[in-house]
Amino acid sequence: MVHVRLQPDTLDEENRKFEQTRLPQPVFLNSVPKSGSHLLRNIMRMFVPVEDQYQTQFIQFGNLKQHAGAFDDHRKMLSWGHLLFSDASAIEAAPTRKIVLVRDPYTWVLARARFFLSDEFGDNSVLVKNGELTVDTLINLMIFGIHGKAMSMRELFTFNAVAWMGTDCTILKYEDLVQAVKTLDSSEAEEYFMSVFEAAGLAKVPDDWRERVRIGSDRKQSGTARENLTEGGITIPDELTAQQRTLVDFAAPGLREILGYA
Repeated sequence: MVHVRLQPDTLDEENRKFEQTRLPQPVFLNSVPKSGSHLLRNIMRMFVPVEDQYQTQFIQFGNLKQHAGAFDDHRKMLSWGHLLFSDASAIEAAPTRKIVLVRDPYTWVLARARFFLSDEFGDNSVLVKNGELTVDTLINLMIFGIHGKAMSMRELFTFNAVAWMGTDCTILKYEDLVQAVKTLDSSEAEEYFMSVFEAAGLAKVPDDWRERVRIGSDRKQSGTARENLTEGGITIPDELTAQQRTLVDFAAPGLREILGYA
């Protein structure tokens, strides 16, 4: 499991300014790490009583047994994490409505590299903070993984997203979520968020849903937003080169297609 250090947000206080309704059943927000996990989580936190939010831990396979109570059908909680697909995961999460957030692997590689270099990532990133690696080498490590230290892109996407497809999960794209936030007053954004709320099983969508989304999506509230990370001395580009895109396709053939990006 990855341990990170993030600044606390004020969403609990913001949440209590609105009337809240309990969920009809538990909801679990799953995602590939660095795919907008905090953006979706923070938005949904504005629609669930604070007391019904499982904030103890990001749920992952390594801590599943300790935190499986978050999925209890009687507790009706909102929880989140990066949960690998397995028999144990499917069984424990069975009572929940499940939403899985994914991201285009081409931009995911860059987001992972930025986070890997940040102080918030923790001691696991020391090996790339000493200035001895080039940017291109780091990006290749994000694609192919670091033996014994970090999973490959293919493994992360396979077990955090693709293996959940075809089950009782709703798959969301990070890019669609960002676009809906940017155009929040549009009819397209309304249609998008109504589908998200339906997937989460909200008993009733409040009339002030746009204001709640605005607060939850405020990048100042997200410790993992790009501008809120304390990056090391390496600058990560905004786009992959043509060769790096080819490497992504080689490392995980068919991945962008099955996710709907090709």
